[in-house]
Amino acid sequence: MNISSEMNSEDVLRVKLEVLRDEHRDLDDAIKALQEKGTASSFTLMRFKRQKLALKDRIARIEDQLTPDIIA
Repeated sequence: MNISSEMNSEDVLRVKLEVLRDEHRDLDDAIKALQEKGTASSFTLMRFKRQKLALKDRIARIEDQLTPDIIA
């Protein structure tokens, strides 16, 4: 049996979520380092910030999928 057959879809989403959070954190660190160094072009910083925002959107979508709808 391989790993994918042992994991349900929620487990897969949780793994993806953690990977995306790590990527988001890494991009944030890279942006901060480039800003502190002052050597990055504004284009590079803008591109990294857009990637970070896209990751944030993907994270939010997965979190929504993992959170059950509660009608109160």
